[in-house]
Amino acid sequence: MVWKLDRLGRSVLHLADLLNRFHDSGVEFRSLSEGIDTTTMSGKLVYHIFSAMGEFERELIRERTINGMRAAKARGKHLGRPALLTYDEILSAFFDAQEGTPLSRVARERSVSYSTLKRSFIRFGFVV
Repeated sequence: MVWKLDRLGRSVLHLADLLNRFHDSGVEFRSLSEGIDTTTMSGKLVYHIFSAMGEFERELIRERTINGMRAAKARGKHLGRPALLTYDEILSAFFDAQEGTPLSRVARERSVSYSTLKRSFIRFGFVV
């Protein structure tokens, strides 16, 4: 039981998620100010409307995110975590490895993990 819905959730999405959790746990919900009571048919209707709105909001956010990522990628923006090594650093590391320096040492000297160095080599097609 809450006094008002805005005291329970930060957004429609958050509220819908909470109401779904309550329902799954067998908890009945009441909001005194809005008159929502999931023990009544009208309260259940409002609950389902909120759930539908939450799902709709989730899909809108998902769609906007995907479209934003596509637009950024089309503009040439790199998505994801920045690379730890530049191409020149990877090339230098490759030459060191070709000269016989162990990869673990080459990686340590460049402050990256062995795995990061190996993935960098693979990304640029260098075979060690």
